[in-house]
Amino acid sequence: MAVLADSDTRWKWGALTARRLAPHATIDGLLLRGRATPTPRQLAEVGVTVESLREVTTGEFLAAATEPGAYDVIVLATVGGAVQAMLHGLGRAVTGTGPAATGPGPARRPVIVTGYVGVVYEKLTDGLLLRHGADVVLANSPYDAERFRAVYEGVGADPGGVVTCALPFLAGPPAEGDMPASASGATTGSAESAESAESAESAPVSASGGADSGRFTVVFAVQPSVPASRADRAYLLRRAAAHALRHPERDVLIKLRSKPGEHTTHIEEEPYQKLVRKLPGGTGPDGGLPANCRLVYGNMGELLDRVRRTGGLLVTVSSTAALESLHRGVPTAVLTDLGVREALGNHYFTGSGCLASWDELDDGHLPEADEKWALRQGVRGDDGFAAARERVAALTARAAADGLPPLMPYYTVRTAPGYLPGILRRYGLAPDGTPLPGTAVQDTGRGRSLMRRVVREAARGAYRHGVQRVAPLIRKAGEL
Repeated sequence: MAVLADSDTRWKWGALTARRLAPHATIDGLLLRGRATPTPRQLAEVGVTVESLREVTTGEFLAAATEPGAYDVIVLATVGGAVQAMLHGLGRAVTGTGPAATGPGPARRPVIVTGYVGVVYEKLTDGLLLRHGADVVLANSPYDAERFRAVYEGVGADPGGVVTCALPFLAGPPAEGDMPASASGATTGSAESAESAESAESAPVSASGGADSGRFTVVFAVQPSVPASRADRAYLLRRAAAHALRHPERDVLIKLRSKPGEHTTHIEEEPYQKLVRKLPGGTGPDGGLPANCRLVYGNMGELLDRVRRTGGLLVTVSSTAALESLHRGVPTAVLTDLGVREALGNHYFTGSGCLASWDELDDGHLPEADEKWALRQGVRGDDGFAAARERVAALTARAAADGLPPLMPYYTVRTAPGYLPGILRRYGLAPDGTPLPGTAVQDTGRGRSLMRRVVREAARGAYRHGVQRVAPLIRKAGEL
């Protein structure tokens, strides 16, 4: 079994999904090279172990995926465009060219599984059509399954691949664990992943060592791009600090998604690590945070276990952490301070009973989730992967016996001639799914491989610098 992922959150979803689909399978992790390829620290924070893990290009992935007998199942845990590109690349490699080519008709190829990392609140149709053609498209709840099928049926695409499951980190009983390391220490995972030399700018220091004090714990799960503006993010930070001042008996932990310079699924242009220094008294990495309020990294599941033990509260704008929290029975607040809007994603939680403002939380309000809503969203109930395991097992048996039909995505050069070629080109593929001339299938020679790695890291660093430093300055200058 293989998992192809292109960011830390998608790696978490893909690897955990693979484990839920086939608990005893050997899993190879393949990280698609790009701007959001996770760092060793981010991978360690996810806390999922696999048999092997390496970076690949599109060509390297296609070569590995179509090698005879290599994989029975492949989970595509990437953005929709990458899923579409891999579907066309795999389809062409299996039925048209290359060592595994079989021509039209059933082929011995892997079962292809894909889906979504969390809450689907925007670009539903676009994202779904980019995922169409996979053998299994996982829907994280009965609500999502209905929406997915309606979209496919509405455009005349086969909805048969949609299978209802659950987010993989919601399945099974919640795990017990200690609090993850604070922002000043090592993160969950190997020591090797945490031993990078951090500058004062990229390593906020916590007020204490991060031990579980048993005090009522409030976790504010922030998001890289929601809200987007500096003013809105600074407002939320001030409110979290004010809550800590109003409730000195509570610990308020601001759960960060990444360190400055790291990228996640979404680009973070205004990191909280920098905004915290703008608080009154904010001269050092801790900024002006009260003693009982600090920035933390770490595994969200472990943090939520601490919140549950202390009778605490999870606060967010629209993070998928809200679903994890509800699964554990933790009081969960989806903030309304900036409005309930599609742009924020908190409109997804209408009817949940979780919508609340910082003012209400300051006054002691602990939201209670609506059970019917929670069931419909897949955060309550039994093992959500039974149907998915059954479907994948049946497809795997069919692949071994007679082969599987060709991959048939909705998008082709006939249905989307002005859209599909650009997507494929972005991933190094021609309109017919073959690798573009000059696209490397594999690195040859350790020297060249090392040089390419150095160049890639330099390019990523320049890109991140542009996003987090230069772009905000240009926008600010434009507002003068």
